[in-house]
Amino acid sequence: MLEQTLKNSYICFPGGRHKVLTMSYDDGRQEDRRLVELFDRYGIRGTFNLNGGIQGDEKRIPQSEYAALYKNHEIACHTYLHPTIARLPPEQVALEVLRDRLTLERVTGRPVRGLAYPNGSYSRQIMALLPALGIRYARVVPTTGSFAMPEDWYAWAGTCHHNQDLLRRGKDFLALHKTQYLYMMYVWGHSYEFTDYGNWDVMEDFCAMMAGHEDIWYATNIEIAEYMDAAQRLQFTAAGDKVYNPSACTVWVEAGGQKAAVPGGQLVSL
Repeated sequence: MLEQTLKNSYICFPGGRHKVLTMSYDDGRQEDRRLVELFDRYGIRGTFNLNGGIQGDEKRIPQSEYAALYKNHEIACHTYLHPTIARLPPEQVALEVLRDRLTLERVTGRPVRGLAYPNGSYSRQIMALLPALGIRYARVVPTTGSFAMPEDWYAWAGTCHHNQDLLRRGKDFLALHKTQYLYMMYVWGHSYEFTDYGNWDVMEDFCAMMAGHEDIWYATNIEIAEYMDAAQRLQFTAAGDKVYNPSACTVWVEAGGQKAAVPGGQLVSL
């Protein structure tokens, strides 16, 4: 009977996980060195949003060091000169983003497809412009306080700033156990704020607490967006007993309580 063959098929993160942790830090200040060392030590992954047109400032990381320093993380746009872009004509917004992409891609040798809005400034017009500029997602300043996946990738709100009760939120995230949901903890900030507030210990304690959990995927912003793109392209049979993956990357699903990897270009029985 049809009723006996129908299966609920859930999208999972890589490895069949249901939680993902990601970080996002702006401006490329010298304190990024210490933050990157912390992330690398504990296996935390993040995105660093940089301004290609602001150089010669001793407070910032030289562009010649970007590729090596951020090699385990994502580099994303923060516009070329960090203006308040909602006040700019759309042509200038496009130039700010494209010049930033061109600069960052030249010095790192990798595609740059993410954006953090400078000064938290954006508009619906700017959001509509970004796909044509090669930008796949954009992060806003307001936070949700939740562990939900974004409803709009061009108004991607984090869970919290690192000064918003980070350790308590981390403990709440670790305690999540209902595998029928996808949970994301997204933390953002500026690395120099740890120096300004004298609270580097908060991030050190957070990284130590969050490291090494088998049910957490540690990912950059673009990895999450691209994985979810691939997940949305999966083609399920009506009965949910087979799935075809037209993408190149492997996508994980859970069907009938069983987790399965669906390699790129393959049809898998569930």
